[in-house]
Amino acid sequence: MGLMEVVGLIYITALCAVLADEDVTSTLKDFFPTSALPTEIYTIPATADAVFNDTSPTNEVATETQTVYELPVPSLHLISPWWDFFPFEKAQFECRVNDGSDWTFTWYKNGNLLDDAESNVSSDQATLTITPASQSDSGMYSCKVHHKDKGQSTDSNPVQLKVYANKPKPTLALKPQLQEMFPGESVTFQCEIKTSIGWDYVWYHNDVQIQGSFKDSHQIVSLALSHSGRYHCKAKRGQSPFYTEQSDTSTLQVSEPPTPTMRLLSSWSDVFQKESVVLTCDVGSSSWTFTWYRNGMKVQADPTLVLSPSGSHLNILAASRVHQGRYACKAQLESRSVNSALSNSIDVTVEESIPKPSLTKDSSFNPMYVGENVTFTCTIRKGSDWVYHWFKDGKELVHTAKTLRLHLRPQDGGAYWCKGTRDSQTSTDISDTMTLVVLEIPLPSLTRSTQWADVFPTESVTLTCATSGGSSDWTYTWRRDDRINPSGDAVSFGPDGATLSIGSASVSHQGQYRCLGKLKGRSVNSGWTSGMILRVYDKKPVVKIRQDPDYPVMHTGDFVSYNCHINQSSGWEYVWYQDDTRLSVSGNNYTIQSALKTNSGSYKCEAIRGKSPRIFKTEQSQALRIQIKVRPSANIDVLTGWSEVFSTDSLVLKCGVKHSKDTWNYQWFMEGQRIANTSSDRYTVTPQNDPQQSQYVCRGVRNGQPSYSKDSESLATKNLLLKRRVLLSISGCMAFGIVVVFLCCIGLRVTRKKKDDEDGPEEADLFLTMAQLKNRDDTPCPLVDYITDAEVKIPAKADGADIISSEPTTDVTSQDDLVVATERSEAPSAEEAALVSFQR
Repeated sequence: MGLMEVVGLIYITALCAVLADEDVTSTLKDFFPTSALPTEIYTIPATADAVFNDTSPTNEVATETQTVYELPVPSLHLISPWWDFFPFEKAQFECRVNDGSDWTFTWYKNGNLLDDAESNVSSDQATLTITPASQSDSGMYSCKVHHKDKGQSTDSNPVQLKVYANKPKPTLALKPQLQEMFPGESVTFQCEIKTSIGWDYVWYHNDVQIQGSFKDSHQIVSLALSHSGRYHCKAKRGQSPFYTEQSDTSTLQVSEPPTPTMRLLSSWSDVFQKESVVLTCDVGSSSWTFTWYRNGMKVQADPTLVLSPSGSHLNILAASRVHQGRYACKAQLESRSVNSALSNSIDVTVEESIPKPSLTKDSSFNPMYVGENVTFTCTIRKGSDWVYHWFKDGKELVHTAKTLRLHLRPQDGGAYWCKGTRDSQTSTDISDTMTLVVLEIPLPSLTRSTQWADVFPTESVTLTCATSGGSSDWTYTWRRDDRINPSGDAVSFGPDGATLSIGSASVSHQGQYRCLGKLKGRSVNSGWTSGMILRVYDKKPVVKIRQDPDYPVMHTGDFVSYNCHINQSSGWEYVWYQDDTRLSVSGNNYTIQSALKTNSGSYKCEAIRGKSPRIFKTEQSQALRIQIKVRPSANIDVLTGWSEVFSTDSLVLKCGVKHSKDTWNYQWFMEGQRIANTSSDRYTVTPQNDPQQSQYVCRGVRNGQPSYSKDSESLATKNLLLKRRVLLSISGCMAFGIVVVFLCCIGLRVTRKKKDDEDGPEEADLFLTMAQLKNRDDTPCPLVDYITDAEVKIPAKADGADIISSEPTTDVTSQDDLVVATERSEAPSAEEAALVSFQR
């Protein structure tokens, strides 16, 4: 801004201040910051009138001084030390103002105000950040500062920002560029980026970062085999580093130097004196040279030893004892100081005399068997390339190899020897003689451990293969049909395969089994035995159980028989169970002769065979349940009533089965003998059919179950008749006596009453009370005598027609009591009883 412009501005400002009646100095201070005021000093009139109206007497204007400074110019800088950037790299600008006053900043690109809405651009007043940068961010950037209070603005210098389109890719170079390197050599990798600056480098070996290497080159001073692999590099810069693309991969191959191969070109290395030997050394490349060693010492040339120009061939023209030793060679790359390891070695021997052959046999067995292989070896310990001649029993065989191999036949037995020849002039003596004996192979025998050849699932089987003589030198191979050594979870073999055991047979084990023997450590096979067929059923046998008779409910005393049967195979034993408790019986039949209630239960059986621990059990049979009930008892009732005791000589007996609703027929027994032609439930005892009045028993019989009842208790009719008549007489007497006593009491009462009326003297009681009668010992009581089993004597009739025994009745007490209880409801009244008692 020029001086005149400043002066004009000052006047205009002062004028405005005067018009507004404000202080001019304060107005200027507000317009310009102190640091921006120019250094020149101007005099400002105090008022506008003083300037434009010169009213003072002296025509002098009052003035005031003010200092005016220039505005600071901001400077724009890139924070990073480089000015060109790549995609995804961060670029930062800083706008600097020397004055520390309060400024605001505005950013421009190519003269256009930057929009804060752009996603990759952010500003923090004096700092502008572009993250990440892209090629569209290239351009000319500037900033403008604006004083918040004074309202003045000024622009910075522009700064050019360049953003490349793509990330840079380093170039990787290998020096020296060789296809193959060897341990101990050195190599250098060079990583180069021709764009921009500030790069650090990261190196990778087989995609693993090499630590501590950030230079543009990576050198390996002494190569090792572990340095083989793929190499590449990357470059980075910045604190949150920006990485370039990785370079192309360079492969480094580090290998051990090739080991030379030495070969003998002449016919043999063991020579006799004056013979020649030619050796060659090769690594497969013509760029190598060779050095020869004998017994570890470098070979020196002499008139009988010639080397080729590269040293690859060594020729001993006329061998002598000094040329004997172990030869080896080594290869060198002289231009690279690479040495190979020593080659393989070849022994060169120089012999003075021809040795005698020794004859050996590869088997120490003698005799040997037909089909076995044997090898004779004729060894000449000195020299090589011998031609061998074989003899058997004095005849030369058509065979010239060092070994004679025979697959023995019976005719191969005999005496053998050999000799050797080399060239047409050299021949050895004959070897010692060796005799060979050849025998036929014995055939083993195949046996089965069990007596049955048909088995069931889960049953065990053992087959045995044995060779005559019982030698333990044999092992055995098994075959089922066409399968050799059949295997499976259930198949196992004993020591040396002498037994084949099937722990749990299945249908898959069925077939024809054979075995053959083989001598241990020898190729002697006996051949297969004749076949043994093993049949395996597809399921376990069914055990059938039968009950005879087959009633589910039977009664005590019944006969029951069970039968357990299998209709397959043989060798069975049977096990019986009652309610899962094993019974201590054997055989396929179990008989209950006389059933008890404890015989009730569920019966089943199973069959077993074999020996422990390989006992085979069938499934258990179906269970047959039987219930043993108590056999009902028959009992005899007497149907003849009390009133009929004196009126009839017969007794009617009735037989019934207690607690049974079934229909029964009955059998009667007298004194243990069955009464013929009786099946009714009633039987009448008369003096005609039983004059002795014997003991009677009855039994119920029927067609169903139970078929008969238990016998009733025996009933003696003569005792019963006697007791019934005695009891009936006593009861009649007692009833009659009670009536008489009752009538006497009534009469006495009447008589006493009359006498009392006449005031006559009192008489003694003619009738005793029951208590008095009881206390008297002179009055007999027939009932007491009967209860106490006193002997009752009843006089017999004169004609003897109806004699009642006077024997004590001790056998039918229980039946009598039952009859008394039965008849009690039918007992006549006292008067009727009295009449009946004295009927006869």
